[in-house]
Amino acid sequence: MSAQLSTLDLLTQYATYHRDRRNIVTHFIGVPMIVFGVGVLLARLHLTLPGLDLTGGWVAFCLAAAWYLSRRGSLTLGLAVTAATGVLMALAHTVSGGSVASWLSWGLGMFAIGWVIQFIGHYYEGRKPAFVDDIVGLLVGPMFVTAEAMFMLGWNKSLLAEIEHRAGPTHIRDLAHPA
Repeated sequence: MSAQLSTLDLLTQYATYHRDRRNIVTHFIGVPMIVFGVGVLLARLHLTLPGLDLTGGWVAFCLAAAWYLSRRGSLTLGLAVTAATGVLMALAHTVSGGSVASWLSWGLGMFAIGWVIQFIGHYYEGRKPAFVDDIVGLLVGPMFVTAEAMFMLGWNKSLLAEIEHRAGPTHIRDLAHPA
């Protein structure tokens, strides 16, 4: 997944790894947990500049937000995924200030459980996660989940139709007789 790809191209490539509906559902749970866990872990890394104290979490958020907002094809989706990850980052910062044990439990716990849920989804899919083939898939995951939520609310049916035209429709893979 190249930085020059449009939103449609990125979502289509990611969707090819996510056609089983059970896998998509696990992503609605696992992806936010992973983003939250990373936010918790990065919240204690402080970067101090003259007149400015930032955490690693907010720096990572700003870099991701810049990437989401710079994708060609859907400023609306870029704004929505930026807002969603911003909420997760703000929530992550609220639990990061306790003891070291609490901080690590929240951060590592949410991160690890989120990945377990992801891998359960990919068991149903019968395919490895997208990031294994391209690390950019780690950024596309939150965009994909946000887009799927927006599609469910009736947003941009033409984008959904084009993704399904390119990647195929969603389905429930028969685990007894996998293709």
